[in-house]
Amino acid sequence: MSACGCDGNNLRPVDQAIAELLARAPTPPPVERVALGQALGRVLAEPLHAPFEVPAWDNSAMDGYALRAADLPAAGGCLPLAGRIAAGDAAAQALPAGHAVRIFTGAPLPAGADSVVMQEQCRLEEGRVWLPPVTGGEHVRRRGEELTAGTPVLSVGQRLRPQELGLLASFGIDRVAVYRRLRVGLLSSGNELREPGEALQPGQIYNANRYSLAAVLSSLGLEVHDYAIMADELAASRDALSLAASEWDMLITSGGVSVGEEDHLKQAIRELGELHLWRLAIQPGKPLAFGEVGGKPWLGLPGNPAAALITALVVARPFLLRAQGCLDVMPQALRLSAGFAWRKANSRRQYLRARLEARDGQLRVCLHPQQGSAMLTSACWADGLALVEVGQTLEEGDLLDYLPFSALLH
Repeated sequence: MSACGCDGNNLRPVDQAIAELLARAPTPPPVERVALGQALGRVLAEPLHAPFEVPAWDNSAMDGYALRAADLPAAGGCLPLAGRIAAGDAAAQALPAGHAVRIFTGAPLPAGADSVVMQEQCRLEEGRVWLPPVTGGEHVRRRGEELTAGTPVLSVGQRLRPQELGLLASFGIDRVAVYRRLRVGLLSSGNELREPGEALQPGQIYNANRYSLAAVLSSLGLEVHDYAIMADELAASRDALSLAASEWDMLITSGGVSVGEEDHLKQAIRELGELHLWRLAIQPGKPLAFGEVGGKPWLGLPGNPAAALITALVVARPFLLRAQGCLDVMPQALRLSAGFAWRKANSRRQYLRARLEARDGQLRVCLHPQQGSAMLTSACWADGLALVEVGQTLEEGDLLDYLPFSALLH
């Protein structure tokens, strides 16, 4: 049982809060081996070294004709053909002196050959082929030119993308060691919330956060369990949190962390565990909290839908990826020109819903006119977030950081 160590009147800078969350990230989940086809987005738990050279033999980079460059006159000329080698064939016979051989992309080079000429530059003439001048080594993939055996290829903590899966497959690996998916319990707080499909009574709204946050968590490769809506009561909050903490690796809630009389989550957290952090210098999303329940990490996101979405992407995402075992967790911002003026400095860092538009031949960051913390239509219009730092003002054309959703939703 603990009180929050932060003064409620002092707002924690965003970068400082993220650093504190990362420092408190739990150890990754246990390791399991999964089929390669099921490994997309999973976090690698064992390093990979190249088990053999890549390519494993000299081979042709294209369809054409293989030859020994020294056998061709300097001005080009004709050579008799000595067969053909397709991909999958073995180059069992050495290339006879003064001959060429028909060869296809990926096929092994026969002993003695050192060059390939693409077929578009050649001309067949009754069992012979005319070839243009050749420089030795053209269009040949040399054995080991990409990787030598034992070269480090993939590191622990990498998330596996399609290109990593292809590389693993190229080594003949059919199962890969990854961390088990982080198991997250997702809870929504609010007596006003109803589920889509239900009839609304006066004062009630539909639970948007349940679906947007579950989708964010799923995009990060996490396993999500969605609980029923928690009533805005201390006992109900305490019981729901206690149950979820006994069943899952981590808890995430939306709503109930503001300063209102009906927001009971913080008190429930204090009674069940610890409250480490509350209120950030971020707009939207100031009432974000972090703590522990029964030894399990807890993130309390704001209740307003746009604020919940943005804090999930900006603050929660790095922490969740680190808890999943991922090492590279911070998105790379793009430095681009503002397509707007921002003349009112703010005491919190602002994440504005924006998208890129071409203006006068230049790509600019343009804002949606509605930036309210409850407004999801602007997030649907946007393709990223424009960052305006604490105390900063902007004129149109000034540079600013821009975070595309494509860098945040994975």
